[in-house]
Amino acid sequence: MAESTTSQPGSEAQAYTTPDVIVTDVPKLDIDLYIQNYVGRTRFERLILIGKCCVPLRVEALKAAVAEAKSGLDIARYNDACALLSAAAPGDPDARMDGAWVENTDIANRAETARLETELKGYRNNLIKESIRMGNEDLGKHFESIGKLVEATEAYNKMRHDVSTTKHIFDCGMHLASVAFQRHDWASVLSNVGKISNMSGDDEQEQQAYIKVASGVALLGMGNFHDAAMTLIHTNPNVSPAEYSTVASPNDVAIYGGLLALATMDRTALQSRILDNQSFRTFLEHEPHIRKAISLFVNGRYSTCLSILESTRADYLLDIYLQPHIPAIYSLIREKCIVQYFIPFSCVTLDSLDAAFGKPGQSVEPELIRMIRDGSLKARIDARNKLLVAVSSDPRLVVQTNALHVARKYELEAKERLRRMNIIGAGLEVIGVKKPQTGGVGGAEPEEAWFEENRVASLLAEQAQDA
Repeated sequence: MAESTTSQPGSEAQAYTTPDVIVTDVPKLDIDLYIQNYVGRTRFERLILIGKCCVPLRVEALKAAVAEAKSGLDIARYNDACALLSAAAPGDPDARMDGAWVENTDIANRAETARLETELKGYRNNLIKESIRMGNEDLGKHFESIGKLVEATEAYNKMRHDVSTTKHIFDCGMHLASVAFQRHDWASVLSNVGKISNMSGDDEQEQQAYIKVASGVALLGMGNFHDAAMTLIHTNPNVSPAEYSTVASPNDVAIYGGLLALATMDRTALQSRILDNQSFRTFLEHEPHIRKAISLFVNGRYSTCLSILESTRADYLLDIYLQPHIPAIYSLIREKCIVQYFIPFSCVTLDSLDAAFGKPGQSVEPELIRMIRDGSLKARIDARNKLLVAVSSDPRLVVQTNALHVARKYELEAKERLRRMNIIGAGLEVIGVKKPQTGGVGGAEPEEAWFEENRVASLLAEQAQDA
């Protein structure tokens, strides 16, 4: 399997560029069972990604993508799928473009666009707000179905001016978030789901489940792994997966939430927030290997945990939202395993680290050097004796630093008490002065500013006393 870093997708056109990740290992997923978990346009996006990146499943995925595109109205996607299938399997009957279907669909799309725009114009002339809202919604859905995402966004934005109920506002946010997902515009996704996150209604649980999944996937897309994990693990498992199947499946929630939690949380948090979380354990039942990997990490069996994750890397590289971040996520998990493995020891031989974490034919030493330079591993390498030696902080320096801070704080407080006595002696009254909170060693600056203000007041008091 070969892989390289992918660029962040920023528009729909990114989906059809040359792939930066090529998977040569045979993944464990079954395309038919996998794609049944989704509805809407995400089905095509996932199929086309598998067809572009996975060598063993390329032809099967592209044939399914052609069929999926032909079942819709987006001519551009059908052309792209046929072009990719023609390059992968030139002799396949499905690779030949159906010109009659393209022409008929194009004519039908143009006619439908003209009809909806004419109806909307009539509604605007009659000034019927509800009809205008529905007209913009229908036009937006039509533009979305034929692949004109910019026009769909404009139509949905115009809905905002005519909404009258909470459900209408929620539907508008859902539509805008859906288009933003297809464009991989994560900031827009978060903005739109944020506007509807505090709404309540008859379907509040279903709405909140969609908001949690959509927000979690968007945060993942932006590289905010910890917040994404915290959002996904609070998804309600009792809600039907159909409520968020346009974005992800319950399996995806388990994979995204489990991997991101493993990459960003410590062992205590993993135990309390993941393994002991009865709601999220319901999702983990769909992906037992994720739960097993987290349990192994919590129990200190780091090499086995990494082995399980490596065995599923090929499947995760075929996920439309997870693929760009797999190298970073796996690197964070691997670094955590190395750090946790090293904590109980004052020194460890490089041979034992190679046995636990080294890849076949590769030493872990370059990775240790990078971690030491990054500051994630507090150690040094004894190249002569082939040892990794822990670097502990100097306790004498810590004590001296704390003592200096206490002495400085005592001096400032003593000066303040004297100044306050002078203010009271001058017959002045101090009202509404509150001592600021300090933050330890770094909290001296707010105190100094406060003492300086009171010093000025003390000088004024002294001048008044002299007069």
